[in-house]
Amino acid sequence: MALQARSEAGSGTLVEKLGDTLRKAIGAGQFPPGSKLPSEAQLSEAHGVSRTVVREAIASLRADRLVEARQGAGVFVLTPQEPTPAPLLIGNVDPARVSSMIELLELRTAVEVEAAGLAALRRSPAQEEVILERHYAIRACLEAGQSTTEADFALHLAIAEATNNPRFREFLAMIGKNVIPRAALRDEDSEEDQSAYLHLIDAEHADIVEAISQGDEEAARDSMRRHLRGSQARYRALLREQRQPVR
Repeated sequence: MALQARSEAGSGTLVEKLGDTLRKAIGAGQFPPGSKLPSEAQLSEAHGVSRTVVREAIASLRADRLVEARQGAGVFVLTPQEPTPAPLLIGNVDPARVSSMIELLELRTAVEVEAAGLAALRRSPAQEEVILERHYAIRACLEAGQSTTEADFALHLAIAEATNNPRFREFLAMIGKNVIPRAALRDEDSEEDQSAYLHLIDAEHADIVEAISQGDEEAARDSMRRHLRGSQARYRALLREQRQPVR
């Protein structure tokens, strides 16, 4: 069952589809615990996707503790673990409440600033390539007038993955894409205002990606801090606006 190749803007969807296909195959016993998955080249050819898509799909399986990579040997299926419930902290987040989103953004800032710095230090060439692709995918969505939420989240996941510490990616995956700041975009805002907001976010992303690509640890941290604190500031402005008395 081959997956058709698409534009870079849709590569995030290809990663999800391939990841789901492999999860189902593992769950169905096609790849039992201890068995080795097909090689990157074999998966790429079998499913009609790029090796970058295969790497990201495998990375998502690793984050879920379904497989592990053994240097020089390949990727092997792990024995399934008992699912653990999400912590109460995350379970109590209400995306409809601006104050709740501010709290979560503060937590994300503490984690993702460090992730950006580590990504600048530790990223592999393949991981750097994925980060750039995710950034360009956001721009492609902007140019096409499409929602950037999924592409935005994919970029942050790629940065977390490039830390080569799986806990960073697990943290973001646990929170989910609904935390990507978009409440500042309101239906009553003009198209020009919405476009300006999204291009501001894109410029902030560009600074982060450039710093990581240059291996500049401090600039990567500073850029991520400005990005997430800017989101906090926009949410706080929205909160103040909502709390103004009606006259």
